[in-house]
Amino acid sequence: MLSAAELLVGIRRIIRLYEDTVRPVCDTYQITQIETDILAFLHNNPGKDTAKDIVELRMLQKGNVSQAVERLIQKGILSRRQDEKDRRRIHLSLTPSGTEIADAILTARKQFLSRLFKDFSEKELLLYLKLNQKLFANAAGNGDSRDC
Repeated sequence: MLSAAELLVGIRRIIRLYEDTVRPVCDTYQITQIETDILAFLHNNPGKDTAKDIVELRMLQKGNVSQAVERLIQKGILSRRQDEKDRRRIHLSLTPSGTEIADAILTARKQFLSRLFKDFSEKELLLYLKLNQKLFANAAGNGDSRDC
């Protein structure tokens, strides 16, 4: 039986592999890991374009997202605009340089997945995906698993 410690170490190894794969993008564009998460989220989720959306769907800390968004705006990577109907709501969008960086992040993420699943057969990958959905649902505690 897998122990909790073994599971957590395995999860940490996967996270470290991801961070190591994305780090060259961070270094090239002088952005942080959370900034890459925000850029990829905005690129992958049209219509989910507020800091609140990022916090809720990516389960990130509100203060960390606010600071990262402000840095990205100052760097000209993101832009913001007020909602026409609700002035309290601020929409975020990638600038052309933000889109370039998001494309680099997505390329790094593809490399990460290729490395992580390199020796999986198609059947094994499908089984992993099915079992992973169960894990996500169990972790969420309500049967809801989100793909962000």
